[in-house]
Amino acid sequence: MDGVPEPHTGWTFVTNHARVLAAIADNPNVRIRSIAAHCRLTERAVQKIISDLERDGYLSHTREGRTNTYRIDPAKVLRHPAEAGLTVAELLSLLVQAEAARTTAPEQLRAARPRMPVDGG
Repeated sequence: MDGVPEPHTGWTFVTNHARVLAAIADNPNVRIRSIAAHCRLTERAVQKIISDLERDGYLSHTREGRTNTYRIDPAKVLRHPAEAGLTVAELLSLLVQAEAARTTAPEQLRAARPRMPVDGG
């Protein structure tokens, strides 16, 4: 990727920390440059997010030559009280399922999926 990604304005449903964690879950040997390109972040932002995740015990890494191999703690509980009891593994499972459906499912299958009511009723 050349230069800095196009900035995003406004809010999103998935945090940058979750996006970076999902990219690492997909490939534990992924390079920061690749994470940045995939998540549309700067390399510096990805480095800070990885530092945050390591500091709080969600992620660790070992250095093998010029390559980092990351390890995610799947049993670590999410930080926000609204997600009390949910683990990193459960979050990543949802993100991986969504990514697989988005990138591999034909449009017809996605259109045929039952819709969940917005009001929960």
